[in-house]
Amino acid sequence: YGHFFVEHNRGHHVRVATPEDPATSRFGESFYEFLPRCVYGSIKSAWEIEKQRLEKRGKSVWSIENDNLQAWAITVALFAAMTAWLGWWALPFMIVQGAYGGSLLEVVNYLEHYGLRRQKKADGSYERCQPHHSWNSNHTATNIFLYHLQRHSDHHANP
Repeated sequence: YGHFFVEHNRGHHVRVATPEDPATSRFGESFYEFLPRCVYGSIKSAWEIEKQRLEKRGKSVWSIENDNLQAWAITVALFAAMTAWLGWWALPFMIVQGAYGGSLLEVVNYLEHYGLRRQKKADGSYERCQPHHSWNSNHTATNIFLYHLQRHSDHHANP
């Protein structure tokens, strides 16, 4: 799920609460409708973001400087090392654990952005991200389980 770093910081934070953001759940959209749209859209977005960044530097998208490729290579290396150490039987467990971890990230995205939209201005840009464009929860359990993201709106309004 190495693309998450690129998409979250350089894509999602720019487009949060807009139709262009794959990680913003739409009003009336179930989690099971959201998940494939978000995963596919986030990978596609992360790839495009890196492609544009590298093209500005005169580099190929297949360059070693591609943050997505670096993250995916590290994942493959880790899985290979763990498989070499523990045997082939460990591979399905690592794949399931990776899918579970990624789905937890997307559950949080689904809940914290559900149905929220920024207004489009006359010039085609969107209004600035404000605290009301993300959901918050001020409960201790939320603070513990979401690693201090209970003030999620501040995470977007003041990055």
